[in-house]
Amino acid sequence: MNKLVETMQGGNKLVGYVVANDPDIDTTIKNVVALSEGGADVVEIGIPFSDPVADGPVIQRADLRALAAGELPMDRVFEMVDEIHRQTNITLVFLTYLNVVLQYGYDEFCRQCLSHGVSGLIIPDLPYEEQDEILPFIDKYDLALVPLVTLNSENRIERLVEHAKGFIYLVSSLGVTGERDEFSDYLAEVVKRIKEYTDVPVAIGFGIHSSKQAKEMNRIADGVIIGSSFVKIVEKYQQSASKKLKEFTSEIKSSITNNF
Repeated sequence: MNKLVETMQGGNKLVGYVVANDPDIDTTIKNVVALSEGGADVVEIGIPFSDPVADGPVIQRADLRALAAGELPMDRVFEMVDEIHRQTNITLVFLTYLNVVLQYGYDEFCRQCLSHGVSGLIIPDLPYEEQDEILPFIDKYDLALVPLVTLNSENRIERLVEHAKGFIYLVSSLGVTGERDEFSDYLAEVVKRIKEYTDVPVAIGFGIHSSKQAKEMNRIADGVIIGSSFVKIVEKYQQSASKKLKEFTSEIKSSITNNF
């Protein structure tokens, strides 16, 4: 069984996020290990990109820091993943923009993911209508393609989740990533509609930045995704971020595990 599929079973899941090479490779490794030790079930590793259209200013700045010394070769990222696996058994997925995968080659990129223990891909700028280009390689190497569903997906939900594995990424609000103080009351209805078409777990992301919010979102879904808040910790503490990341992860995980 695909590791992401196996990991996401059972609910109360926490998915964390870091940007590869922010601020450097060694620190990224320490930060992923810290998220694992703090209780994260899955870590998304963001592949830095010069034009991250789905991301707000916090993650945009992280991408710029990661690319400050020039383009980050994917082979270096795969080497980093190997070192992460030597230190922790955390389930890993890549969040990447399509151009990165296209340049590397669909077949070779997916083959390398399998070889290096990356269980899934999240590709924010991959339209549903163009998924057929990459799905044969996703299936060939037993990866999970995680779809994004938004509040205005409406009649497209059935199609969007048709090939989903691992989890459904439910975007909590319109716009780009970043912390938010309020969330739509419509989220519970969207979760309900998703579950009419699939039994793949649903995790809510975009904007969650406190244990209270995580608890609330976890009540209506199978897990929560936290990105910008983790990246802000890295931005503030740089090479010393791992301790703070572990503490914050533990706080969030406790809030959703004790969800009553």
